[in-house]
Amino acid sequence: MSRHTSLRRIAALAAVTALGLGLAACGGDPTEGDAAPDDVIRVGSASFPEAEIIGQIYAQALEAEGVKVETQLNTGPRETYIKALQNSEIDLLPEYSGNLLTYFEPDATATSSDDVLAALQDAVPDGYEVLEPAPAEDKDSLNVTPEFAQANGLTTIADLANVPGFSLGANAEFAERSYGIPGLESVYGLTGIEFVTIADSGGPKTLKSLLDGDIDVADIYSTTPSILENDLVTLEDPEGLIAAQNVIPLINSDKATDQVKEILNQVSAALTTEDLLALNAENQGPDKTSPQDLATQWLTEKGFL
Repeated sequence: MSRHTSLRRIAALAAVTALGLGLAACGGDPTEGDAAPDDVIRVGSASFPEAEIIGQIYAQALEAEGVKVETQLNTGPRETYIKALQNSEIDLLPEYSGNLLTYFEPDATATSSDDVLAALQDAVPDGYEVLEPAPAEDKDSLNVTPEFAQANGLTTIADLANVPGFSLGANAEFAERSYGIPGLESVYGLTGIEFVTIADSGGPKTLKSLLDGDIDVADIYSTTPSILENDLVTLEDPEGLIAAQNVIPLINSDKATDQVKEILNQVSAALTTEDLLALNAENQGPDKTSPQDLATQWLTEKGFL
């Protein structure tokens, strides 16, 4: 994809105006539809705002370059949207490298960005592929209030061994995933954890439970603005239990043309962790800017539109 001439910019911006209605009309339950036509890329995402924002970025960047796109965002958890991908109900979605690797290879041990990428490229099933990862990274992180950290001398996950019977709030799947309760027990030797299911991916319910003292530790994604807004203490992970989580496109190989790869690779190269924090803050702030509008703003600022 070449950088846009002024003519391309005018055409792309006009296309985005029309795209707003088109993308909004394409949402819904992907399990209700058939495979997209051969010349259409159907974009899905996990069911949380950041993933929807990145999905919109992918969709709008592709559409601006003439690629036919439909969206099926807010598809569900990984277990749901991978099935939709394998059923050809979606073709492309933003993923997180470390979690995707352990989904395909539960016993994977890679933790650094480069090692995770190399292992992931081998682990992705035939017929699908990952493209270039973004510098942007968003990973699970364990957080406590500053008061709880000070009272218990907490700076790392390992320090939780000194807090018997602490409670931890997270999505239900945290109880089974390798970086969740099993890893806390096997890697850090933590025992007697009281696990509390809070199904909002580290969102407002999780935060409220932590601030109200209903849980002691909260699993919150590391690019969530509430961590900074509430001066939460993110516990360090000296053993590298939580692997690198670079944003990375996962795509049906049949739809991964040279043009599509070039567009998405340039988008990924421009996406930083700081961008994710800023986008999330706008989405969750008083204006509640929509994922669609945020994607348009980001693509315009970065020169893609």
